[in-house]
Amino acid sequence: MEIQENNTMLKRPAELECDVVRFQVQKDKWIAFVGLRDGKPYEIFTGLADDEMGIALPKSVTKGKIIKTTDPDGQKRYDFQFTNTRGFKITVEGLSYKFDKEFWNYAKLISGVLRYGMPIDQVVKMISSLDMDNESINNWTTGVARALKRYIPGAVIEDLEEQS
Repeated sequence: MEIQENNTMLKRPAELECDVVRFQVQKDKWIAFVGLRDGKPYEIFTGLADDEMGIALPKSVTKGKIIKTTDPDGQKRYDFQFTNTRGFKITVEGLSYKFDKEFWNYAKLISGVLRYGMPIDQVVKMISSLDMDNESINNWTTGVARALKRYIPGAVIEDLEEQS
């Protein structure tokens, strides 16, 4: 990560390459958009897949871009853009508003840890150690930890499409 001498983070680029990771824990299907900077996880957006809010991507979509956009009224949002099989760019606007607020807040926390360069294996340990009162959030943390584990060199990754 690029941290300045005074421990402040350099400005986020307008666009980041992104991996799309789908995972299932028990009966819940989840999707994670992992923004990459210099090939390393930098931010994450995640929640239930195929919800009524519009996260219904073709299964062939595994990569794209996360684009930070500012609306004319000054509101910031993050969009996901990918190129379809015909070569057209498809943009899912408002990625930052598509998921449950609770998952969004936890993902912001994880993104903050990633942005400041905490080693990915330590991020995975931290996420795995979270013990929430809500079974859905516990399932989510399990999947997020497995999704990020793929970025640890030499790590053995459990099947992300875990069956119930």
